[in-house]
Amino acid sequence: MNDIHTVLKKYWGYDQFRPLQEDIIRSILEGDDTLALMPTGGGKSICFQVPAMAKEGICIVVSPLIALMKDQVQQLKKRRINAVALYSGMSHREIDITLDNCVYGNVRFLYISPERLQTEILQERAKKMNINLLAIDEAHCISQWGYDFRPPYLQINEFRKLLGNVPCVALTATATEIVKEDIQEKLAFQNPNVFQKSFARSNLSYSAFEVPDKERKMTDILQKVHGTAIVYVNSRRKTKEIADYLQKQRISADFYHAGLTNEQRSRKQNDWITNKIRVIVATNAFGMGIDKPDVRVVIHLDLPQTLEAYYQEAGRAGRDEKKAYAVALFYRKDLDELKKRTAQCYPDLQIVRNVYQRLANYFRLAVGSHTMKSFDFELREFCKTYKLDYISTFYALKLLEKQGFIQFSESFFNPSKLQIRVSKSELYTFQIENAKLDPFIKLLLRNYGGMIFTNFVQISELQLARQYKTQVQNIKKILNYLSQNQIINYSIQKDIPQITFTSERVNAENLLLNLEEIEQAKKRDFEKTEAVAQYVSDVRICRTKLLLSYFGETNYETCGVCDNCLKNNRKQSKKPSESKETKILTALKYTALGADELLETLNLTHFAKEDYLDAIRSLLEIGQIRYNNNGDLEVAK
Repeated sequence: MNDIHTVLKKYWGYDQFRPLQEDIIRSILEGDDTLALMPTGGGKSICFQVPAMAKEGICIVVSPLIALMKDQVQQLKKRRINAVALYSGMSHREIDITLDNCVYGNVRFLYISPERLQTEILQERAKKMNINLLAIDEAHCISQWGYDFRPPYLQINEFRKLLGNVPCVALTATATEIVKEDIQEKLAFQNPNVFQKSFARSNLSYSAFEVPDKERKMTDILQKVHGTAIVYVNSRRKTKEIADYLQKQRISADFYHAGLTNEQRSRKQNDWITNKIRVIVATNAFGMGIDKPDVRVVIHLDLPQTLEAYYQEAGRAGRDEKKAYAVALFYRKDLDELKKRTAQCYPDLQIVRNVYQRLANYFRLAVGSHTMKSFDFELREFCKTYKLDYISTFYALKLLEKQGFIQFSESFFNPSKLQIRVSKSELYTFQIENAKLDPFIKLLLRNYGGMIFTNFVQISELQLARQYKTQVQNIKKILNYLSQNQIINYSIQKDIPQITFTSERVNAENLLLNLEEIEQAKKRDFEKTEAVAQYVSDVRICRTKLLLSYFGETNYETCGVCDNCLKNNRKQSKKPSESKETKILTALKYTALGADELLETLNLTHFAKEDYLDAIRSLLEIGQIRYNNNGDLEVAK
């Protein structure tokens, strides 16, 4: 066994571990089942990657998102660690070769989706692998009490039985007390060790403001807080609208969502990471696996559905441990919109069955066919074909995914790959018999070396065309010709969403939807929505304390830096004076004013404005003032 500090230095370049990392690693190396809870950006990956590299063999990592798998594989390869992943969209031949390399090659990490655990090909090959660790990333997905439950995660315990005494580590950034217990029970922990780093972030100031104009408040924040920023919204259309709005305010901004092409996403993400763009306006598709420590502010212009999601997204600010801000902006009507969006997640079950049947018709699937087969899928085209409502169809697909019938990947990119399927001597014979193709085959061998005979390698037809001094279309023709003559396996680039049938196709009327589970999930989701509403609406209790109590940390005092703490501190230091409510009523006695005009009339400091906004809200709630038809505030008659 290699020394863990030597491994850390050799592959990651660090001299020491962060707090708690070494304790988790030593627990794993002692063979204990281990649950690690660390905040976003806390270095969870190192907790399983270092012990896996300290021992002989391969680590299997179960991860729910293709983007996360690809990112971690790429990061490991940059450190010259051999890692591979299995995900939807790969050909059977590609999967077969990848698993062979895990058995007979020097692969150290195999990333798989939970759905893949149920396949016979993986289970049979796993029996032949020298597996040193089973790592479960985003482990909250195993719990029905969590915010992103995935039924295939429940199969992990059955898979564990195939592995014998291989230790298991489960990792997550967000888990309530009941979720922590559930993770350990569902994974059948034998000798559990639980390590939890406090969810508190002393450098991160949380705020939540009910405002009359969210865009104006967002602009004000971005003008006062310098540095990189993320603005989260809940629709693709809105990402562009807000980015355009910020550009008009002379704030450098771009937009990002899962509907963009891979090239567009990569370019926008890179421009933001390298500070060519200051603000990225995005849906929650943005942020997973992105390592940018100097984000100074994260603004939620639309509220997330759960506090777990909010904590993860807000936690992308200040990973460099310097002062940072997480701000949620909302209108009162947004709280009703939250409930409406939660209700949309549970369409009528007849709609769900209808969508399932239409999928089967769309792909011409016979009953009993196509387990784990993937198909290109354009949702808008599907809805147009069958005249289906887009929103209810989207959530029907999500519900089918949660029930374990399909996997729906909205954002999918798989680059072109190839592998030489003949021996070196057979290839040499082919080159002699096909002299015109000899220079091109030699180009492939120069670019990719001997690994092209044993592995699928990623290729760029554009790059090959430049090297070969021809058009991309000609390169594709040559590759297709070589494929047709069974010289290579050629998988053409895909950049389109995917549907994977994770269980065999049944008649829609026989679709075994777990109605009790759906009702329980619906009830839990409404409770989570209510927790978000309570968090943003509370104007008294420390924001960090509110978040920590939700996750079961009840011994935290106050952070001193959130909006509520700062407001409470100001109240304690103020001398008695005329009440804010009286000043507001006096200002509105003879004329109606917009909220901003009212605050200007009162000639307030920046800090005092937040206190007066609270007073305005209180007067509105008790009916002493109201909004008139022009949207201005006036004294209620």
